[in-house]
Amino acid sequence: MSEFDKKHIQSPSLIHCDDISKWFESEDGEKLTVLESLHLSISEGEFVAIVGASGSGKSTLLHLMGGLDRPSSGDVTFRSQSWAHMSDRERAKARATDLGFVYQFHHLIGELTALENIALTLRIRGQSKSESELRALDVLDQFNLSDRSRHYPHQLSGGERQRIAIARALVHRPRCVLADEPTGNLDEASAATAIHLLVDGCKARGAALVVVTHNPLLAAQADRTLTISQSRVV
Repeated sequence: MSEFDKKHIQSPSLIHCDDISKWFESEDGEKLTVLESLHLSISEGEFVAIVGASGSGKSTLLHLMGGLDRPSSGDVTFRSQSWAHMSDRERAKARATDLGFVYQFHHLIGELTALENIALTLRIRGQSKSESELRALDVLDQFNLSDRSRHYPHQLSGGERQRIAIARALVHRPRCVLADEPTGNLDEASAATAIHLLVDGCKARGAALVVVTHNPLLAAQADRTLTISQSRVV
């Protein structure tokens, strides 16, 4: 048994998918299965890449892990608590406190500066404006974006916007970051920079990282790579 396997077995489970399935019903009543009988655990601090063909259910799985959607059967637990058994308020609090999200498109708020977009994550958690902006400035400095702090999203390049989105996901030191095709909309150079900031940023904070990706360079850095095919992990 490898050292990683030993560490993985001994590590506490942060996210656990217990026999989950997800299906939808088409307009004509046909059952469309996206995920079927899936078992999966993510450990504290682990980096897992999820790969597979487009439409295979990768993003659906990520949404289930983050409590953004519910499985049709089975259960997903986060820190040993079932997402399904939490109230809406408890789920929102868990996501705001312990999770960071990065998407293919940055989803920055156009009316806010880069600094304000990052600080908003902390303001939602109840921190003061001054403290939130101080921590946001610190992350901007780490990401070599201090000179962009007062810029609005439309004044930034695509690569810069995604770096801001990654900073926003990391500023509150989450336990886990869930990233859905974080380099899918970037050129090769910008993608390499984003990968470096995302992976190293999670490692520095001890955060687990789960990434849905088609980027082989990103997947190659993961502790584990899971392939979804025909609704199952193979």
